[in-house]
Amino acid sequence: MQLSEQEIIRREKLTVLRNLGINPYPANQYPLTDTAETVKNQFTEGKKVCVAGRIMSTRIQGKASFASLQDSTGRIQLYFNRDEICPGDDKTLYNEVFKKLVDLGDFIGVEGELFTTQVGEKTIKVTHFTFLSKTLRPLPLPKTDAEGNTFDAFTDPELRYRMRYVDLVVNPQVKEVFVKRTKLFNAMRTFFNEKGYFEVETPILQSIPGGAAARPFITHHNSLDIPLYMRIANELYLKRLIVGGFDGVYEFSKNFRNEGMDRTHNPEFTAMEIYVAYKDYNWMMEFTENLLEYCAISVNGTTDATFGEHQVSFKAPYPRVTMTDAIKNFTGFDISDKTEEEIRIAATNMGIPVDDSMGKGKLIDEIFGAKCEGNFIQPTFITDYPKEMSPLCKVHRDNPELTERFELMVCGKEIANAYSELNDPIDQRERFEAQLKLADRGDDEAMFIDNDFLRALEYGMPPTSGLGIGMDRLIMFLTNNQSIQEVLFFPQMRPEKKAIELTEDEKIIADLAKGNNLCELAQLKEQSGLSGKKWDAAMKGLAKHNLIKIQVDGDSKKVEYLGK
Repeated sequence: MQLSEQEIIRREKLTVLRNLGINPYPANQYPLTDTAETVKNQFTEGKKVCVAGRIMSTRIQGKASFASLQDSTGRIQLYFNRDEICPGDDKTLYNEVFKKLVDLGDFIGVEGELFTTQVGEKTIKVTHFTFLSKTLRPLPLPKTDAEGNTFDAFTDPELRYRMRYVDLVVNPQVKEVFVKRTKLFNAMRTFFNEKGYFEVETPILQSIPGGAAARPFITHHNSLDIPLYMRIANELYLKRLIVGGFDGVYEFSKNFRNEGMDRTHNPEFTAMEIYVAYKDYNWMMEFTENLLEYCAISVNGTTDATFGEHQVSFKAPYPRVTMTDAIKNFTGFDISDKTEEEIRIAATNMGIPVDDSMGKGKLIDEIFGAKCEGNFIQPTFITDYPKEMSPLCKVHRDNPELTERFELMVCGKEIANAYSELNDPIDQRERFEAQLKLADRGDDEAMFIDNDFLRALEYGMPPTSGLGIGMDRLIMFLTNNQSIQEVLFFPQMRPEKKAIELTEDEKIIADLAKGNNLCELAQLKEQSGLSGKKWDAAMKGLAKHNLIKIQVDGDSKKVEYLGK
């Protein structure tokens, strides 16, 4: 393992601490009495406290020093006085341990008394401190100059998402996003529980990936010797529970879809789905807008939210626009009574990419997504979807070509989807069979036939309305984050590139080649001083690592160095 100079120094300090009889990783409980927040909010001059956290800054001033300690609630200033900490002749704890062996990022526990400095800073005068955990890597702490300019801030998204544990320490504002995320979940639970609905859990590993049109992850169960799928939705299991006699059930579910990744999609995401018996999609629209108004106030204290350049109001009620009217309004094309081929031609004429695997529903979805979706900024219900787009949804009571479905659009993105649920088992079987035909045409997102779910419907499911909300996307809107990675503690990342370890001979050639844009091969070989056998082996190694490229121009051979 290659260590930086600072990492080597910290390991040396670790050894010194142990030689002094100090355990840098003690096992015993530390007796906390306060936090940085309670010290400030319940400040009493002279009060004795015991707090713990990371050392985030120090100002060493001879016999007296200041430091800042950060815990989960914030920061508090510490004052270290040599003679307070070391009242006897032995000053090792201050002169050696604190001044020389404590590094930024180390966890320590401190005991002391509260006092206010001459400049009015609430401070702990430390009488004793204890090592709780020695850090072996330096934190990437930002620096601020006298003019208030910040340098070396930890802002690279690639590093922040990959090392969220560091991001949370050095960028405390990031924590507020996740505090609000928890507030959102708690608010939603409270809203449901007060209405008597029941929180449940359903399988993540499923024999059939049902409840949505999406490409699943597949795995294998060794003992049963069967393929299993990570769930793409929990809808069909929740509806089984309605069949079983529950009047209202909901679940916050981790779903998995083996599809693309971008600023609004992560392969693992959290959805909330709720199903309520004896209701329809009209009732669910009113329920949804009241729910989101309640959640917005619980999270932010207001129904208003900022998302990028948009000011959004979650105050109920929300406008309702049919899918047909939306497409007609933004494209001039009326999808009513049109054949699949007519819709395909219209989509092509609009410049929308289509292929033969797309059925009527998929084509309409593509048109809406390309031409309409982005125009709905304020919360808006898009209602009455064509039958082909909604294989689990009840046929519209007034138009058999449509379904009783809505999606809630905010800032051009869907955050909720709801139906009057299809409870006719014969109709449901026919819809599944239509999906099977789409799969045969190459649609890898078409639904499977779930025969057990069909059997459940044959035992009877009461009229029911269901709602699904993308929790990650909703919290994006409530915290003004444009990227889903900002609201996930640990978003999916590409594998981290491993540092290339070169041999000594490879390093010699690389160092010589770095300084030249293009250098003559023969000249480089001569400068390296390597024997023919070592030269050949080193050049092959560099080529294998894609660090060099040989350019041939007639009799001339030149080496281009591709590394940094």
